[in-house]
Amino acid sequence: MDFLAGTASGVYAGAAGAAAEGIAERGIRHISLVGDSFFAGASDGVYRSGDGRSWKRMGAEGLEVWDILPVPGDKRRLYAGTQPAHIFTSGDGGSSWSEMGSFLTAPGADRWCLPGQPAPSARARTLAFDSANPDHFRVGIEVGGVARTDDGGASWDLTLPGGNPDIHVMIAHPSKPGVIFATTGFGRIDNTEPHEKRIAGTFRSDDGGKTWTYLWAGIQPPYTRPICIDPRAPHAITVACAPTAFSSIKDEGGAKAMLYRSDDDGQTWRSLGDAGHSPSAANFLSVAPDAQRAGWVLIGTETGEVWRVSPNASWTRLAEGLPAVQALLAVA
Repeated sequence: MDFLAGTASGVYAGAAGAAAEGIAERGIRHISLVGDSFFAGASDGVYRSGDGRSWKRMGAEGLEVWDILPVPGDKRRLYAGTQPAHIFTSGDGGSSWSEMGSFLTAPGADRWCLPGQPAPSARARTLAFDSANPDHFRVGIEVGGVARTDDGGASWDLTLPGGNPDIHVMIAHPSKPGVIFATTGFGRIDNTEPHEKRIAGTFRSDDGGKTWTYLWAGIQPPYTRPICIDPRAPHAITVACAPTAFSSIKDEGGAKAMLYRSDDDGQTWRSLGDAGHSPSAANFLSVAPDAQRAGWVLIGTETGEVWRVSPNASWTRLAEGLPAVQALLAVA
């Protein structure tokens, strides 16, 4: 089993595409390995597995779980972000979960929402800890901004990277405390800002999310979602992007998605697309570091394919015929 694929309809293990038990037909937004346990964020809660093939729901029942993250240095303490936007915590390795009520006291929490009529509930979509201090906890809200606490949740403030509240995925740098990367889109809470003036793309913070630097100037397309950072030096960053939130292979000309890589913390970027993916007709829904090869990544597509991509943009298809691949975990 080289990887686990979280799809629009269940979890699949490896290139053989074996469907996992206990989690079928659920939409999967997150997969990770914490200690000896696999965790999945599903459309109806948090799931745990010992082998990646048999799963059991453990908490956050009835909520869509978008991210699950352990506290640095303590794999028994876990946090999960959901839609509607709530935070759940576990102190026993995921066996039981309780809501972190203080999160809903963050500034502006009563206005968080996705665009639409009626406005759908916001997502606590992405989580990040400062590697040097587990009390420094960040939550990216789609659409709401970055909620920050430096005291383990006793108090909160809110920042907007470049004025953008549409936060998709945040990753903390594995060797530089305080450095966080965030991908963003065009969503706005009140929708009064003209669309042509809205900024989307990738941002970096060097101070734990207090201030942000825009990294996407001149890069197309602008709408960034999946991002990952290799835990091994030089900590390559990979970002997938498309023209809009709904770019798809069904569009005229396809999704026009692109894949970019940076080896210098986002100061410069280069395309990882080969001849068939520059741009890609199918949108990229997930990216993950390859556990077996430093600097390589796995890519999941809306058309149910999983690809392994090398640092020099060589693409190898590992699986096809799956439901849309929304989350990936490479297994060593």
